[in-house]
Amino acid sequence: MSEINPGAAPVESTPPPVPYKDRSTGLMVFGILTMFLGGVAALFVALMLVGQAVIGRTPHASTGLASFLPAISIYGILAVGLVWLGIGSFLARRWARALLLIFSWIWLVIGVIALLVMAVSLPLIVPHMPSGGTTTQPALAPVALSMVMFVVFLFFGVFFVVLPAVWRWFYSSRDVKATCEARDPVSRWTDACPLPVLGLCLMLLFSMPMSLIMCVAGPIVVPFFGVFLTGMPGALFYLGMAAIWGYSAWSLYKLEQRGWWLILIAMCAVMVSGIVTFAQHDIMDMYRLMDFPAAQLEQIQRFAGRIGRGMTWVMPLCMLPFLGYLLFIKKFLHRTS
Repeated sequence: MSEINPGAAPVESTPPPVPYKDRSTGLMVFGILTMFLGGVAALFVALMLVGQAVIGRTPHASTGLASFLPAISIYGILAVGLVWLGIGSFLARRWARALLLIFSWIWLVIGVIALLVMAVSLPLIVPHMPSGGTTTQPALAPVALSMVMFVVFLFFGVFFVVLPAVWRWFYSSRDVKATCEARDPVSRWTDACPLPVLGLCLMLLFSMPMSLIMCVAGPIVVPFFGVFLTGMPGALFYLGMAAIWGYSAWSLYKLEQRGWWLILIAMCAVMVSGIVTFAQHDIMDMYRLMDFPAAQLEQIQRFAGRIGRGMTWVMPLCMLPFLGYLLFIKKFLHRTS
């Protein structure tokens, strides 16, 4: 029988590690699939560049490369980012798991909102698609219109709701998190900030270059408290917003409350500005200032005329989920300066 020394200090036992199921294979599979999504985004960039080259050879072309810059930039950033994240998932890096979980949430939320918007707008748009019932181009039958809407809903439902839900389910798994922490035990920059706050920081950082691109992507038209800013005033507005996004992202990453307050004030101001502007102006006024061709304006008018001044309620409805998200993450911010 072993002797017990009553004078010895009790020895603290280290709790055994929590058992988990290794998900390395799943991380590699989802990493490859994520890289494939990056390749699809890169393909969209190539298609847009080729399309712009074809349009540029058309006499009296009404659009230039600048008008495609926002879309090209978005898909270009997605292509690089998804390939990078896919490699990180393949290597079971903890930063890749965190960023892919954030990305899947953003992807899913945007997809649900887009699907709801399409449910309202498609029944208004499809009947006015350019098949106006001429002898050479007869109007689409009601059954064909229903099929068009069904196929569009099916595609968007799978690509923008089902797929991101699968990504979110996998990367939120406790086993996936434990696998990445075991294979990548070094603390990463994604560990310094709660994921809900980090997600907002990344969205703000993404908004920075997009605001700068808007300064060169065709005619600048910005709703601003009852008027439309164009030219240099509009460019200064976008530069100011880019500065706000960048500073707020850095402040929120450090869990400072002043970054939260700055974003809250800025977004409320943008919302009020839009409501005031579109209460006095039709959305077609904005499109006319953007120098759209007459034929394109006529097509937009067919749809915009059915909306009327609906932008006065569309903007606050779109802003309310974001404001709710701001209120949710405030509990993670403990630093006042």
